[in-house]
Amino acid sequence: MGFFSRIKKLWGSETETQPQASAPPQAPEAPERPKAAPPHEGAPTPPEPPRREAQTPEPTQAVPADEATRDAKPAKPTEPQQPAEPARKEGGWRRLFGFGGEETTETAPVPTEPAVLFQEKPTAKAALEPWQQALVQALGEAEPKLSTWMTHILDGVTKRGDALWGRLRFLFAQLDVPTAEAEDFIARFDTWLSDMDYDHVDEFRSELQYRMALALELEDEEDERNRLFLKLSAGLGKTREQLTMRIDRLLSMAGGYDDAFWEELEEILLMADVGVSATQELLKRLRPKVRQAGGRDAADFKALLKEELAAVFLEPKAPTVPQAPEVVLMIGVNGAGKTTTIAKLAHRAQMQGRKVLVAAGDTFRAAAIEQLQVWSKRVGAGFYAKTHGSDPAAVAFEAVDYAMKEGYDLVFVDTAGRLQTKHNLMEELKKINRVLGKKLDGAPHRTVLVLDATTGQNALSQVKLFSQASPVDEVILTKLDGTAKGGIIVAIALEFKIPISFVGLGEKMEDLRPFSGQEFASALFD
Repeated sequence: MGFFSRIKKLWGSETETQPQASAPPQAPEAPERPKAAPPHEGAPTPPEPPRREAQTPEPTQAVPADEATRDAKPAKPTEPQQPAEPARKEGGWRRLFGFGGEETTETAPVPTEPAVLFQEKPTAKAALEPWQQALVQALGEAEPKLSTWMTHILDGVTKRGDALWGRLRFLFAQLDVPTAEAEDFIARFDTWLSDMDYDHVDEFRSELQYRMALALELEDEEDERNRLFLKLSAGLGKTREQLTMRIDRLLSMAGGYDDAFWEELEEILLMADVGVSATQELLKRLRPKVRQAGGRDAADFKALLKEELAAVFLEPKAPTVPQAPEVVLMIGVNGAGKTTTIAKLAHRAQMQGRKVLVAAGDTFRAAAIEQLQVWSKRVGAGFYAKTHGSDPAAVAFEAVDYAMKEGYDLVFVDTAGRLQTKHNLMEELKKINRVLGKKLDGAPHRTVLVLDATTGQNALSQVKLFSQASPVDEVILTKLDGTAKGGIIVAIALEFKIPISFVGLGEKMEDLRPFSGQEFASALFD
């Protein structure tokens, strides 16, 4: 049974008796952030909750190790950091609620301890307060869309505070969300609002909806897909102006699909940074289909072009991970947005119930370590680092060793991206791959290359360069919202046959979006 159908059954108006709900206090209080127990001797120290005014923390100190000694006995860091809040390893709330993709009559599990704000569970609707009755009725009658639900949940709420937390707690209690899960969600969101200095609903509404979609595994729900499409379409505005509008003008002026038409189309694609090889391959595929279709209707031609564009993209493959943790090696040049991309990926994984560790393998720049540490704290991920100038392979090796001991199931390993020393960089990446493979079978399980979409054709040379040192499994394109060179996505897919997994469409956490070739083509032409 799907999420919305289950909730409509719980809150449907066809019966007089309402689902069990706990009675809230007269004045809900803001959540207390979880407090970690004091560590035992030699154990890692949890970080303090991040504050806007806090100074940038110093990187963790650890004993350096050479490659030979690491294989035998990795050095143990003195003060690596763990997440401030308890990490959820259960694969998101859908499993906890019993919300599977298939029909099921199973009852959602009930938390072992009653929620703090819900001491009793009355069965009569009259036992609820007026605002709770109104919310139950509104959600029960609402169209099954997350955005519609958010409208009802936030009705009458203008800013963060007790009213917002009370409504979220009430919603979670109705869904039988374990208290710790609900409080963790609220605490993380409250911390993020403080970090971002957001107070009014208009500033954080979309982020709250994004987090709810991830936590409830509703990102594939139709309403959320539409929201993703609109975001992608807006981000591709400059590319669409460069590519689609010129194609429209060409189709309106051309008398037929003669040589002059194809030459002009080739020039348009090249100007959108599709690339020479990719353009030739795309036109080679398109020409016979246009000839076979016959006719000269512009809409038909664009439909064929859109179909060919969507067909060039491969789907990322799920990695094989014989033993936890899954290790993801993040590579890319400095300035491509690698650090913030790691933070966004860690944020997504945490919201989906995974326990994440971030390892600062770019030891060439001290600022890179500090930056990554701040971001890791902000998203609540664990963090591992050594001093500036340490061996990056040692950091990767020891981070995985630490993750295995502490029960992390996902590790992101950052790396340097200084192209001015290409040979050293490539040798460094090869060494990291070799050392990770010795520590954990199959590691790194994924290698993700982060590229800046605004660099155009330079991105192709970066793919070629990094692929020589480390086989690239996925590409993430950042800053797609600020470029007219979005055609580079097509060039990467056609020339290197590498899947595009995510695209960056802005600075917020929610602006890292899963990539879909079909949606990309539709956003350009529809």
